[in-house]
Amino acid sequence: MRIRKLGHVDYQTAYTRMQTFTAARDEVTPDEFWLLQHPPVYTLGRGARDGHLHQPGEIPVVKTDRGGQVTYHGPGQLIVYVLIDLRRRGYGVRSLVQRIEQALIDYLASRSIVASRRRGAPGVYVDNAKIAALGLRVRNGCSYHGLALNVDMDLAPFARIDPCGYPGLAVTRLSDHGVTDTMPQIADELLGHLRGRLEAAPPDQPILSPTMENVAHD
Repeated sequence: MRIRKLGHVDYQTAYTRMQTFTAARDEVTPDEFWLLQHPPVYTLGRGARDGHLHQPGEIPVVKTDRGGQVTYHGPGQLIVYVLIDLRRRGYGVRSLVQRIEQALIDYLASRSIVASRRRGAPGVYVDNAKIAALGLRVRNGCSYHGLALNVDMDLAPFARIDPCGYPGLAVTRLSDHGVTDTMPQIADELLGHLRGRLEAAPPDQPILSPTMENVAHD
């Protein structure tokens, strides 16, 4: 699995590159993780409703082909785009969601942070506040988009939206829970957990069936 550390990248640029990569890949194209941060941007998934975006102000709004609702990306948030061939790995979309969530929970546990899933609301939560969002697209058996982990970002822009379509949903970040590691340190540790979960052989033990609204596929 190839790892690309891309630094700070405009959302639209990364989005177009993901689509291009996925459209061009074949049965021998290596799977990839892309690690990056975005300048401030609101993104709308295919299920997004206008009423969940209240006051974007000066922050750009981009419509995407991922599943799910509206979310915010900005500096201090770790983005990991997961570009893998599910057919080659022998598991499906639901399993992919569970594996990514579990990798995040495993990482947080290694930092003595108790995290959990929430039925019907993909992502990872600490004390009922969302610390990591998840949105995916699967096309011809291959995934793109991925996860966003709040590290040490400004959370104020989340107040202008209903995060992931849930009015009043609280959000949190690693820095609120005593994590002072650098972004590269966090990325390297999280990648270890992601690789372990995504490369594990199926079948998985059922964990908690997520809703599929955060995954668009064809």
